[in-house]
Amino acid sequence: MNIQLQICGILILSILLFFYHGQKRLNLRTEVAFSKCFTGVLISLMLDVGSIVAIVYMDSLPMALVKLLCKLYPVSLVMVVYFSLAYVCADICYDVDRYKKLTRGYGIFTIFSTIAILLTPIGIFYDAEGKDAHTYGTSIYITYTCATVLLLSIFYQLIRERNKINPARKKAMWLWIILWTMAATVQLFFDSAMLVIGFAAAIGMMIVYLMLENPMANIDRSTGIYNQNVMLHYVKQLYGEKQNFSVLSISFEHTPGNNIITRADLKMRTEIIKYLLNVPKAVVFKNVEDELILIFKDTEWAEEGVAMIVERFAKGFAGGDDLEEESSFKKNDRVPNCYYVHVPNANVVDQVGDLFYLLRYTRENSTELNNNRLLRTSQKLVEKMFCEKEVENMIFSAMENDRVEVFYQPIYSTKEQGFTSAEALCRIRDENGNLVPPGAFIPIAEKNGMILRLGEIVFDKVCRFIKQNRVEQYGIQYIEVNLSVVQCAFEGLATSFIEIMERHGVNPRYINLEITESASLSAKMTMLENMKILMNYGIVFSLDDFGTGQSNLNYIVDMPVDIVKFDKDMIRAYFENKKAKYVMDAAMHMIHGMKLEIVSEGIETQKQFETMKDLQIAYIQGFYFSKPLPELEYLEFMNQA
Repeated sequence: MNIQLQICGILILSILLFFYHGQKRLNLRTEVAFSKCFTGVLISLMLDVGSIVAIVYMDSLPMALVKLLCKLYPVSLVMVVYFSLAYVCADICYDVDRYKKLTRGYGIFTIFSTIAILLTPIGIFYDAEGKDAHTYGTSIYITYTCATVLLLSIFYQLIRERNKINPARKKAMWLWIILWTMAATVQLFFDSAMLVIGFAAAIGMMIVYLMLENPMANIDRSTGIYNQNVMLHYVKQLYGEKQNFSVLSISFEHTPGNNIITRADLKMRTEIIKYLLNVPKAVVFKNVEDELILIFKDTEWAEEGVAMIVERFAKGFAGGDDLEEESSFKKNDRVPNCYYVHVPNANVVDQVGDLFYLLRYTRENSTELNNNRLLRTSQKLVEKMFCEKEVENMIFSAMENDRVEVFYQPIYSTKEQGFTSAEALCRIRDENGNLVPPGAFIPIAEKNGMILRLGEIVFDKVCRFIKQNRVEQYGIQYIEVNLSVVQCAFEGLATSFIEIMERHGVNPRYINLEITESASLSAKMTMLENMKILMNYGIVFSLDDFGTGQSNLNYIVDMPVDIVKFDKDMIRAYFENKKAKYVMDAAMHMIHGMKLEIVSEGIETQKQFETMKDLQIAYIQGFYFSKPLPELEYLEFMNQA
């Protein structure tokens, strides 16, 4: 009997089963589908061997039993292809209703195929020399036809849903299906090679196991708990099943400037993990470094569970300072330095990405921190998050589709009695072409880092405007461009801006960059390095927003700026408040004493304009002259000025 390949296949699957059985699993839909597929292939191989043995000894066995075994083997082949298709669908369809609908349709087809195979005639061939034993006839042709239909369905799903399916699973399934198809083709046309299909299926199972379904790949090696990869699949499935669940994030903090993990730290972490693994009705995952995620399917119990965890953490875990004596771990318990974020009902969002964004957003934006460092999401916070995400998407769309525009507000020179400069202001348009107020998108762009790219786009457009319109012919001496704190703290700012100016061939004397006070020392140092490089290149700087409480006289002393811009609120206060008038008079006196020029923003009336001129303010800007204008309107304004 030529059953060596089947035996090899059974041995391969038996070894895999040894490693697979008893491993820690979450019973994801893909895991369940893989188990069915694995079992189906193993049974199919056994039936293959059983049918060959029955054919060889059919003279001494009831013919009905021989034919039954010979029919059960092709039935098992069809079932294996169906289970393979269900496995692919499990990855594509996280929505449980769609998954059931899709697999139900293929399942009905498989049932009718099975009935047809069992009811139609089957022929048996056995070579007297024992070199070949196989089946043929209507039953076998139905098997090939039905299996081919299901295989084509797998091909169809892999192609149609190629953007949804896990790339690794897509690759593994393609390898398996191609291998299986080649084996089936060989077996169809060369009866002597009847044993190839089962072995090919076993090899396919091995490929899928090694690439995707090894449970150990879902375990974080440093902690022994589930890792981020399987957590994402688990949460996707919960959303697909429309399951209510609650999430608790525990973020551990290092002591500033100390990233060394001691034995005491490791001891404490070990006890924490051990404790969390025993929390009832919770599944524990390691997300990113120093963050643990607990998921509760029972949202009512979650409230009690979270309170229990916070209370237990407050008591401390084994640690201590004396690392020589084990007893010290018990005597000197350490309270973990951590924050908790609790999402009582994760169904306030409906996608995995939104859930983990919500956890981070709550941590960064919630003001409802209690004594236990426990933050809870609220409907108000969720609505705010989605509003910000909508603005983020709008900013991204505007950048991708060239809907970022630069408006120019003229600046009047009291010395030359004319408009000699302008401030470049970023504007974006939504998909309907409506202008979005800068206050609605600039803070969010700064918050999420999009301001870096947005700032480069604005600077590129300003440089193009300067070069294409030869601004010197309009009497324009320079254009002011705002820099956010985020841009100033970006180490590559100077290199990027110089590259843009050189690309457009812009003389740096036409550029004035406006900076604001940095919040941190490191950001300030980076800003000074950028300023040094750009000043050596020929660019001058202004200090923006003086008088807002952010910029002060000490900052003027520290920063190598040539111009100081008085904020419009300070100008308004000058005319409304005597104390503010004295403060501004003193500030102007000191700034003039340092040989720096002043720009007054927010000038709206003739009286304000005349007063600023009398105070020897060098430059005046505001609605008294003009609101910010699009490029063409600004050039027209300059022609008429």
